[in-house]
Amino acid sequence: MVRLDSIDLNILAALQRNGRMTNSALAEQVNLSPSPCLQRTKRLEDAGFIQGYSADIDLGRIGDTLTVFTEITLTGHRSENFRTFEAGIKRFPQVLECHLISGGYDYLLKFICRSILDYQDTIESILADELGIEKYFSYVVIKSPIAARSPEIARFVKNPGSTS
Repeated sequence: MVRLDSIDLNILAALQRNGRMTNSALAEQVNLSPSPCLQRTKRLEDAGFIQGYSADIDLGRIGDTLTVFTEITLTGHRSENFRTFEAGIKRFPQVLECHLISGGYDYLLKFICRSILDYQDTIESILADELGIEKYFSYVVIKSPIAARSPEIARFVKNPGSTS
């Protein structure tokens, strides 16, 4: 079990703001020499705190996109119904997020598609796969004033010496 200290948290916060910074710049920002900073970063990666690095691409500059949120209600509510749905929905790359939630329906999905016709083709393919969907409701996004931002990790740290 990896224990996080204030330096680890500072490394995570700095990389969250700029995952492309060099190890030297990171080390300077967290007041370490480069070698121990790199060791700590590798330890955080190996322990799963850092899950990867990626570029934030503006798909709208490449071509038209459509974001759709879809509520899904399953026909059954046994564990095998949930497993079947979750295993099946992973096969659709248009589904960016899938959340099992409480309330009036079972799942909330986020789709990114090229068009409304692409979304319709996708939902029809999902229904044809017989994943146990009883009903679904779709909500087309008109505008996203706040989209895909990461929460600042410092807000979620109870104790710098803890493991989560």
